[in-house]
Amino acid sequence: MANISVGIVGLPNVGKSTLFNALTKKGVPAENYPFCTIDPSVGIVPVPDERLEKLSALSKSKKTIPAVVEFVDIAGLVKGASEGEGLGNKFLSHIREVDAIIEVVRIFEDKDIIHVHDKIDPLFDIEIINLELKAAGIEKPTLYVVNTSEASENKRDVLNKIPGPYIEIDPIFGTGLDKLINESYKLLNLITFFTTGEDESRAWTTKRNARAPEAGKSIHTDFQEKFIRAQVVSYEDLIKTGSMVKAREKGLVRTEGKEYVVQDGDVIEFLI
Repeated sequence: MANISVGIVGLPNVGKSTLFNALTKKGVPAENYPFCTIDPSVGIVPVPDERLEKLSALSKSKKTIPAVVEFVDIAGLVKGASEGEGLGNKFLSHIREVDAIIEVVRIFEDKDIIHVHDKIDPLFDIEIINLELKAAGIEKPTLYVVNTSEASENKRDVLNKIPGPYIEIDPIFGTGLDKLINESYKLLNLITFFTTGEDESRAWTTKRNARAPEAGKSIHTDFQEKFIRAQVVSYEDLIKTGSMVKAREKGLVRTEGKEYVVQDGDVIEFLI
């Protein structure tokens, strides 16, 4: 599966770039992921997963490679973007290329950071952004990120009215970033499976309910076309027994065929 990309959108001065910068500080060099675009507005961010570290230690792997999400800092949105206002056209072409949208909404008051409409009204902001996206015919999964630096009094009322899944974050202090990365992953209905050995332990991404050949495609297209079978053990079983050899002795490593639906946390060896 090619890289997952999530576009970060928001009106000017809501903390969108602060959030993007905080995420990219956690980033990994793009050259490790040959299919990634190297572009200052794209950050390649690892999906936090302690299971990978444990598998790597178990296999004494030389390399540990996490699954990643690509975050794209999309040019600030203004009212009328769908008619080409501001950087409207550029904004819309970028947003069509992402798999999901994170909408940053500001809930804090700060007289030094002017809000584009001279008032803090997160629900109004959401309405503007969603109208622009709708006018451009864009309907993708959306996660709302409520930027709560110095949270405001009426926060509860606002949160109750947000029209979709949301998380609260303070981009200045970087709190909640891991949660944001994991929620983006969930938003897209993705799961993680692993390959592990002495050379490397690696986390891979596939859609929930994918069958084994389709999941194998994440590793290499040949794995889908030439799939014969897969040796599968659950992460828990492998960690509990302490090695692949012991897991095999206990009959916990299963041989699965083309119809097998991959589960989150499966450790798989594909045979082609």
